[in-house]
Amino acid sequence: MTILAVTKELLKVCSIAVFSAVAVGTLSTGEAQGLVLTFDDLNVTSEFDGNQIPNGYGGLNWDNFYYLTTPNYQINPSGYTFGTVSSPNVAYNSFGDPGTVSSVSIDGGQFDFNSVYLTAAWSNGLDILVEGFSDGITKYATTVTVDTTSPTQFNFDFLDIDSLKFTSSGGIDAGYGGGGTQIVLDNFTYNSKTVPEPTTILGLLTVTSFGIALSRKQKWQQKATSKV
Repeated sequence: MTILAVTKELLKVCSIAVFSAVAVGTLSTGEAQGLVLTFDDLNVTSEFDGNQIPNGYGGLNWDNFYYLTTPNYQINPSGYTFGTVSSPNVAYNSFGDPGTVSSVSIDGGQFDFNSVYLTAAWSNGLDILVEGFSDGITKYATTVTVDTTSPTQFNFDFLDIDSLKFTSSGGIDAGYGGGGTQIVLDNFTYNSKTVPEPTTILGLLTVTSFGIALSRKQKWQQKATSKV
């Protein structure tokens, strides 16, 4: 294969790669926009009881996290109602036990946990320990305190993790007729790390630019030779 043929093939491959990167928005020099999980697209199979969030929802796995439709919830009002940011569904940790969110990838896939709205279901002054892990090692640990009357958005900015853990404790009964350390979650925002990094795209652009320059040089040499 001639140098010109190799160059054309290189240009073809690089152009396809760069075009694909543009299509998924990875060429932006700014921070990638996070994916917001509202839980509102989950089908409710039980009118009053909670439904387990299926693994794979939003590209993540969920352990001990359930969801319910607040307008149908039999104890109303409660922190579930007041904690609804986007209607009609909210997520919560069943029985107030710790809940985890993890990458669906089995080969160490990572994500950035940006923010979430949190509310206490039954107890004011509820403490929530939020931990971010990578390969089983704790990278982040933040404790926040919430009430039952309104949702609070917390920006965590946990970068390059593969799992999250929410552990709730304490609080004082708010008097809604229920009890426990359940957390209400809504509008969970994170960034997937499965798309090419900006440095990878920069490399593709560099290779593409090199291929274009080489192609132009070859054409100039051919024209010069034809004039002799």
